[in-house]
Amino acid sequence: MNSSLTKKIAPFLSFTVLVLLWEATVRLAKLDAHVLPSPSQVFFSMIELIRSGAIFKHIIASLFRVTAGFLLATALGIPLGIILGRSRIAYILLHPIINFLRPISPLAWIPLAMLWFGIGDKPAVFLIFLASFFPIAVATTVAVQSINPTFFHVAANFDFSRLEVLQKIVIPAIIPPVITALRLSVGIAWIVVVAAEMMAVQSGLGFLILDARNGLRLDYVMDGMIVIGMIGILLDRLMRQLGTIESASWGIRHEEED
Repeated sequence: MNSSLTKKIAPFLSFTVLVLLWEATVRLAKLDAHVLPSPSQVFFSMIELIRSGAIFKHIIASLFRVTAGFLLATALGIPLGIILGRSRIAYILLHPIINFLRPISPLAWIPLAMLWFGIGDKPAVFLIFLASFFPIAVATTVAVQSINPTFFHVAANFDFSRLEVLQKIVIPAIIPPVITALRLSVGIAWIVVVAAEMMAVQSGLGFLILDARNGLRLDYVMDGMIVIGMIGILLDRLMRQLGTIESASWGIRHEEED
């Protein structure tokens, strides 16, 4: 069998086996729907959520919060990482603070986030920002510091401006590791938004799961989990594709300038 075809079929086979084992477990153990709903129950409840439009409302709410927090973290984290990587003084002053705050779980900030921002989108966006910001900033700093110093010596010999150093040396060198950090960060952000929505909002997939649990609708809980997993895969593939496109386009622009 063709290897590419095998790669495409294998995931479907794995999920099919998982669903069959799930169905067999429910039937053989005679589990109640309040303990573990069967795949068929979850499927029909998913149809209910789709027909009512409720699932789309929750998906849109979650994606909005993740997008807002992630973009804010990217817009601040990458420039800060470049500054820390290039400036020894900034690194000495700020890196200890980042190292102190980075290990603190974003969920530990929930009480403060609710106190500062109240109930709604703002505390959730703030938590997602925290979850994404530190990995992006640290990865960018490490990527900049890993650039061969010879490149900067050559740039100095050719009297490059700071902007030229940034455009022709720093950014091309850090694109691969930063893209990897963005992929990891968006995954973390997607995990955190679910937890944040269980605390501070009245919509989103996290709220759907919490509300369904309170109503003993474990089929809805499973539906929410399935949608979260599917969107997580799509986000990862999107970030991977964007990274490939950005690397290729930057390389083309760089060759044209040369």
